[in-house]
Amino acid sequence: MIRNHVLICGGTGCTSGKSRNIYERFNTLIAENNLTGEVQSVMTGCFGLCALGPVVVVYPEGAFYSQVKEADVDEIVSEHIIKGRIVKRLLYQETVKEGEDGVSSLSETSFYKKQMRLALRNCGVINPENIEEYIAYDGYAALAKALTEMTPQQVVDTLKASGLRGRGGAGFPTGNKWQFAKDVPGDTKYVCCNADEGDPGAFMDRSVLEGDPHAVLEAMAIAGYAIGSDQGYIYVRAEYPIAVARLEVAIKQAKEYGLLGDNIFGTGFNFDVEIRLGAGAFVCGEETALMTSIEGNRGEPRPRPPFPAVKGLFAKPTILNNVETYANVPQIILKGSEWFSAIGTEKSKGTKVFALGGKIQNTGLVEVPMGTTLRTIIEDIGGGIPNGKKFKSAQTGGPSGGCIPASLIDIAIDYESLLAIGSMMGSGGLIVMDEDSCMVDIAKFFLEFTVEESCGKCTPCRIGTKRLLELLEKVTNGSATLATLEEMERLCYYIKDNSLCGLGQTAPNPVLSTLKYFKDEYLAHVTEKRCPAGVCKKLISFKINEKCVGCTLCARKCPVSAINGKVKEKHMIDKEKCIKCGVCAENCKFKAIDRV
Repeated sequence: MIRNHVLICGGTGCTSGKSRNIYERFNTLIAENNLTGEVQSVMTGCFGLCALGPVVVVYPEGAFYSQVKEADVDEIVSEHIIKGRIVKRLLYQETVKEGEDGVSSLSETSFYKKQMRLALRNCGVINPENIEEYIAYDGYAALAKALTEMTPQQVVDTLKASGLRGRGGAGFPTGNKWQFAKDVPGDTKYVCCNADEGDPGAFMDRSVLEGDPHAVLEAMAIAGYAIGSDQGYIYVRAEYPIAVARLEVAIKQAKEYGLLGDNIFGTGFNFDVEIRLGAGAFVCGEETALMTSIEGNRGEPRPRPPFPAVKGLFAKPTILNNVETYANVPQIILKGSEWFSAIGTEKSKGTKVFALGGKIQNTGLVEVPMGTTLRTIIEDIGGGIPNGKKFKSAQTGGPSGGCIPASLIDIAIDYESLLAIGSMMGSGGLIVMDEDSCMVDIAKFFLEFTVEESCGKCTPCRIGTKRLLELLEKVTNGSATLATLEEMERLCYYIKDNSLCGLGQTAPNPVLSTLKYFKDEYLAHVTEKRCPAGVCKKLISFKINEKCVGCTLCARKCPVSAINGKVKEKHMIDKEKCIKCGVCAENCKFKAIDRV
């Protein structure tokens, strides 16, 4: 009988921290100590608290060990597994009970207690490569219910009543999309899953596929039944090798168990799923470009109408949803539309998964009810800004989104609220910036990404974003005028109004939102030729102040020998030689170098 389960995070983040070695070490020690029948180790998906990886959780105690190294495994096995003594030095500090042998539940910690894990419900809980563990958590019960107790229209009506909206960015009602495809006549229809996820800093869909791939397969089969399709395609970026490998295992297992393929549950319904690998083009996150790529062509968007529900993949009726959207479907079918619609806000139902990153204490994967405030995510769940810095802005929606200023930190995170302030939900990237961030530089970063990733099919995006970037570079290098800012704003709206696809239409959002909420920083760059945050190199300089004691450390560290002075005398910086790298200021122990 198994008395201890050892769960090791097998997500990409922890894998990069050599969690596979940790898993193998556990297996070796379990065998050496003749514990094979008593202790089971399991590679799971992402637990969410990526900043503390690699993560190991030992049950039944629920001891959450963080930043575990392979060398720590021997102690965990000898002390915890064999002697029953929890290794407190490795515990996540919030779970430590002072003066007691037990540990607090993870659900009681600040990172988890305000979350509601629906799409992530099985991540970090089950072995994603064992279909029986998924089935033990009601896996494929929703598919069975749909095929044996519901008509296709009842499935669609349930999705409509739930209020589930697409989690890929635009927020289109999922049930309506399925209805359109169902109503179009035709013997051949397709179900597609967008797992391309190209936003910088986004890893929500990757984590679901790595931790719970069967949830997506089950949902796609339900979608196939609802619209009259027998074939699905998952379009996943090749840069996600762990997700791809686990999908391949899941598809093989589902076919072996008769849950994909012919005559599923003896109902006569057939459905199969194939994987298509993307080459990492950002534009292939747009639905028509994704379908064009699946067809074997260069990924470029198509004019709409006709919409994919009428003429999509291989010119047949097609629905496309992203990974997170599908991950919610089985629970909605099992628990009902009223259960799901009771979560969230009036127009934004359910939960949303965010990849929380940037200048934040608890980097990781977060799932909260729609309507949760930005403050709750940053201060309570995220643990606030490191090093005592002040919160300045949060970027939602990636290159298609906008920057939310500190003055709006109490905004509710839902589709309508974000659109109203010039941002958007997007797929779920949430990048936090502190007082040291230059918002002009942030806008330039996202625009550089868009310019690089533009497919080039339409002139407004191909040329317009490049021209906009040139104007933005003038601002950051000190050659812009007030007229430059006016020209930038006009060009932003031209690109938005005339680009072919949603990616081009939203490309100016980072510029427009920073112009709106951080206009003072733009004006400082333009009129004062100064970067207030000290980020834009062309607009900063370094000066040694009176605190200098002549220790010579700065001179020794300077890579271009731009600092001169005698020992125990104030030094000077040669501005002609200085490359503004900041190494001198970083190394000065006396705070004698100012960034001006």
